[in-house]
Amino acid sequence: MSSSRAAGSEAPAAAHRPGGGTDTLVGDALGRRTFMTTAALPGGVPVSGAATPASAPASTPAPLPGSARSRSGQRPPYARQSPPAEPDFGPHVKVFGPDTPVGQVQAALNAAAVGGGRSALLFRPGRYAVDVRLGPRTSVAGLGAHPDDVTIDGAVRAADQRGPGRGDRAATDSWRAVENLAILPAGGTQRWEVSPAAPLRRVHVRGRLLLCPGPDGACGDGFIADSVVDGEVLDTARQCSLTRDSRVGGWPDPAGRQVFAGVEGAPAPAFPDPPSSVPGTAPRVTPPGGPLSREKPFLYVDEGGRYRVFLPALRHGAVGASWAGGSTPGSSVPIDRFFVARPSDSVRTLNKALSQGRHLLLTPGCYELADTIKVKWAGTVVLGLGHVTLAPRQGVVPMTVADARRVRIAGLRFDADPADADQADTIVLLEIGARRGGRSDPRDPASVQDVCFRIGDGGRAATALVVNSDHVLLDHVRVWRAGPGTGEDRPAGGAAADVMVNGDDVRASGLFVARFLTSGVARNGEGGRSLTGTG
Repeated sequence: MSSSRAAGSEAPAAAHRPGGGTDTLVGDALGRRTFMTTAALPGGVPVSGAATPASAPASTPAPLPGSARSRSGQRPPYARQSPPAEPDFGPHVKVFGPDTPVGQVQAALNAAAVGGGRSALLFRPGRYAVDVRLGPRTSVAGLGAHPDDVTIDGAVRAADQRGPGRGDRAATDSWRAVENLAILPAGGTQRWEVSPAAPLRRVHVRGRLLLCPGPDGACGDGFIADSVVDGEVLDTARQCSLTRDSRVGGWPDPAGRQVFAGVEGAPAPAFPDPPSSVPGTAPRVTPPGGPLSREKPFLYVDEGGRYRVFLPALRHGAVGASWAGGSTPGSSVPIDRFFVARPSDSVRTLNKALSQGRHLLLTPGCYELADTIKVKWAGTVVLGLGHVTLAPRQGVVPMTVADARRVRIAGLRFDADPADADQADTIVLLEIGARRGGRSDPRDPASVQDVCFRIGDGGRAATALVVNSDHVLLDHVRVWRAGPGTGEDRPAGGAAADVMVNGDDVRASGLFVARFLTSGVARNGEGGRSLTGTG
């Protein structure tokens, strides 16, 4: 089956896409700029009351005229609509403006910190003197084109919630994320509790960064990408971690299994022989330049206050943050080319939107899937906003990608179905490419970023992730079995190979596979590269 690119998934060099429609570039780059004043949302309340076009209800994709494919074999142009003033992101997304009274912003942040999670806290460009405490399954992100467009003057930290007994703490400490903003820390030091699935992306710390364990000493593997720390990084967590394509003011006394790829100011490499000869010390790898990389898509508002999604371009041998020089190369897609999904939307509704050439923006929540989400078109973007969980039912594969060229899958968590304990030989949670050596393009490959696979609470899966296509980029992908009960209870689960790589030249940066009693990663393809593997 031949494939056309999804609506709005433009290659940066093109001005028009085949089949009609106009690409939108931002001068081939996205940089910091002056924003028009926008009306503040009252008190940072959920934006669930926004208007939607009469011709396109929120739960139904807008129809295209005629067939989904033209006589020439290309998809016809997407029927552009007039987007609403404020997209309906649902009850779990809060958007703050610089004119919102600081007391109302802080009250909303405090409520989110103790409210049970699944909150996405979004800040329009401006400066905010607040203390952001992230509870479980909570993310915070700036809506600027540049991280310095949004400044938190205070702190962004974990909410210090404690788990019962010696549990694995996945429900209380993990699933935190900070993206696309600057932090001016009170006292000059930004404290960040290191946990599994708690990445820092496109963050500018205007001071020192203290990496530390949680309140009871527990911590997980760390991940930092496309960030700048003006001061030193003080690492007391001492865990397996990856820092890539960033700049730091120094990293004294590094310890643990650490990888620094394309990091300005990184410590010198160290290879103890044997690695366990010095307690708490492990090999430290510092490649001079980062591997082939591409940053995660992110939501932002343009000069007119309109929402868009930016698609960063590929970087070869990158050193430092993509935005350090003032701009991030890439292309931009308007929000009206996305279907903004809710957990109540059926798989049929999502697939209909995808078949019509729309991208998917999944809002926070648990999507219980009785069928497979099928990504068919090249260039499709599936982006999770906040904490998005895909939970298959009745042994279905939750998501497949038929044509991986230029596809971007980001910000999702896949949970194995606890009811399918006897279907361990049939379930796959995510499959990229329909067969080995499937459609791919080394000049614009597919990417899987900030995607986690959790098999626990009685759930089983034959394989969490299968990569059949060539040239796929895996960037901060985590697979693990979360055992019920205490942290010492780690059942084997049903996974025979947790990550199966059949494609050639698959590159992984931050591939963490843990708590399985099997081989972890099985590589059947040729070439490729991996930085920070089994944890």
